[in-house]
Amino acid sequence: MTLEIFAKAFFELCTPSVLLFLCLGVVIGTVIGALPGLSATMGIAIMTPITFWFPPANGFALLMGLWNAAIFSGGISAILINTPGTPASISQSLDGYQMYRQGKGGLALGINVIYSFIGGVFSTLCLILFSTPIANFTVTFNAPEYCMLALFGLSMMIAVSTGNVLKGTILGVAGILLSCVGLDPLLAVPRFTFGSVDLLAGISFIPVMIGMFGIGEVLYQMYSRNRAEEAAEMKARKVNLALGRVLPSFKEFKELTIPTLIGAFEGTLIGAIPAAGGDIASIISWGNAKKMSKHPEEYGKGSIEGLAVSSTANNAVIGGAMTTMMTLGIPGDSVTAILIGSLTMYGMQPGLKMFTENADFTAKIMLLMLLANVVFLIFGLITAKASAKVLNVSQPTVWTAVCLLCVVGSYALNNNFFDVIVMFVAALLGFVCKVYNFPTGPFVLGLLLGNMMEANFRRALVMSHGKLMTFVQRPVSCVLLIATILAFSWPVIKNIIDARKGSARKAG
Repeated sequence: MTLEIFAKAFFELCTPSVLLFLCLGVVIGTVIGALPGLSATMGIAIMTPITFWFPPANGFALLMGLWNAAIFSGGISAILINTPGTPASISQSLDGYQMYRQGKGGLALGINVIYSFIGGVFSTLCLILFSTPIANFTVTFNAPEYCMLALFGLSMMIAVSTGNVLKGTILGVAGILLSCVGLDPLLAVPRFTFGSVDLLAGISFIPVMIGMFGIGEVLYQMYSRNRAEEAAEMKARKVNLALGRVLPSFKEFKELTIPTLIGAFEGTLIGAIPAAGGDIASIISWGNAKKMSKHPEEYGKGSIEGLAVSSTANNAVIGGAMTTMMTLGIPGDSVTAILIGSLTMYGMQPGLKMFTENADFTAKIMLLMLLANVVFLIFGLITAKASAKVLNVSQPTVWTAVCLLCVVGSYALNNNFFDVIVMFVAALLGFVCKVYNFPTGPFVLGLLLGNMMEANFRRALVMSHGKLMTFVQRPVSCVLLIATILAFSWPVIKNIIDARKGSARKAG
């Protein structure tokens, strides 16, 4: 994409309505991220169907503002009450809470905002620079490559199963089977519709996401609620707002430059890997920074460097995940999985077409990500000390608001009550999965990529007259197939390596 396209997109975005929706998204995202139990995924899932009522630029301004702000604001509760607001903020609690206890809470909140901004801007610039070359590479893709690409994406269900590979595989297969409901992708013959007109278009992805990550999470929090612990936690949240200075000194900023740039690079790279998220990126970056630090003994005890690196890495993941999603059509994380559905609803398909037929809107998305970082930087610094008040909102109030938004959002998608039913069924499934420790990520991947894999698998066989060798005769397809086999077999390989290490230790 050319500079002219970006310049035109920027001027079109500089309108009161777009900026208003962007600011609104930042405010909503800040509240969602700061409240433990809520997540950026839940916020995006709830707000996505509502954005279909707005012009595309306004809708994506709201979503980009919400996503970027929710990731940064997860550090607020991690710093003030030692409870990560989002999974990406796990490592921020290691040093941030200790800084707060040492009377440096304002500085910790300031570092969280500033270095989240740096990480987000760095990864978005990488998205702008490298997405077009990657997308141009996909011009050589045909049905075999897209089939193997979808299969490789499905292999990530192993990575998102968090140790429960069997449970994750079961849910992943269930998601693939559910993606078969509706019209046959090649023959347009109804399948598994049981005579229902509502099922002809298949199971809508957005209501499933809203149910699993919205009401499903609310049901689980209600199920596992402990009133005594909640009362004690609310008392602890009555924090002292006299948190000291917010901005780091020039000397501190200078010392943090190299470690945070490395953290930004690591976060972007990890974010581009399908199924890797901000929690993984921040933990890896924090660990690597500790190894390279001149003062590793301070890590975990209130290290400014440790908090800055973690804050940089978790927001740097966003640009990496968007790069994978927009160029290859594979979600880098659960949020980009929902955004694929959003783009589809707007009539756009991730991949090369986004950079040719929809180049103007693609440039707008990239610029909206940059603007979202600027807005949350300003908003976060202004409200750094007052943001602690967000933590005093009671859980029942949050649950009520989430449930109302879930119902409204599901119905608003197609003005169809059937989507609300799908949402409630998905909510029950999400609740059961949480109770019995079944990871929901594989189910989402299966539902999202199952149809893409099946349709391109059958097209590839038609093109090759039924020859399965077509998948290994094409170089890209063959490489993706090998990568998929390695991904599925990695748990077995890892067990063998661990067993040999254990044997070597005993022998030694």
